[in-house]
Amino acid sequence: MASPADAAASWPSRPPVADEVARRLLREGEPELLGRMPWSSNATFLVCLTLPGEAGQLLAVYKPRQGERPLWDFPAGTLCQREVAAGVVSDVLGWEIVPDTILRDGPLGPGMVQRFVDHDPEQHYFTLLPDHADDFRRFAAFDVVLNNTDRKGGHCVRDPFGHVWGVDHGIAFHVHWKLRTVIWEFAGEPLAPPISSDLERFLGALDGEGGAALAELLSPAELIAVQRRTEDLLGAGHLPEPDDGYHSMPWPLV
Repeated sequence: MASPADAAASWPSRPPVADEVARRLLREGEPELLGRMPWSSNATFLVCLTLPGEAGQLLAVYKPRQGERPLWDFPAGTLCQREVAAGVVSDVLGWEIVPDTILRDGPLGPGMVQRFVDHDPEQHYFTLLPDHADDFRRFAAFDVVLNNTDRKGGHCVRDPFGHVWGVDHGIAFHVHWKLRTVIWEFAGEPLAPPISSDLERFLGALDGEGGAALAELLSPAELIAVQRRTEDLLGAGHLPEPDDGYHSMPWPLV
């Protein structure tokens, strides 16, 4: 079986484009299916997006709705929406955790399309932690707001410019507490003031455009749960500890 490094070496590459061009390509570009991404439980593809008359191309990850594996505890066909909702939360918080992510049509029907992050797959949470502790403190708070049930180490990737991104947020936003993550190094640690400030601002945004955007992707009960988790996190003033008797770590870890 090919190693992650072998797979990365075989990934196609494209010259970088400006962010505004990338946003336009992600939303309007014609997708060409390049191949299936390895080690994914749901159908996940790499696509190349192009626009007539537009210089540049963009690689993106495409997860069609029809390729989602049914789960007993999440409504069928909603994982792609949850990925987009995670991007909305990331954008409203201003934390740049989730790459640009949208819901649009593709070669296999509607699904999530996310800007691909060029990265070294041998690098993950456990290897990145020593140099990115403050980034991962935000990740920890972010995953509480999302109620992320699957923060594996490999879901944390670093781009060539040193920015750490979070990917694979489809199994999130459940109304019942289901947090499963590898990020427990900061458990019980007080929230840093900038994190608290951003969370307060996020709560305010739930009554405006941020809440309206999430309402198109989540159920009313799920949106209320987002608000309550954020309020509870701020009220506690610290990051949570793993729950006794609950499998708080995902498997595999990476």
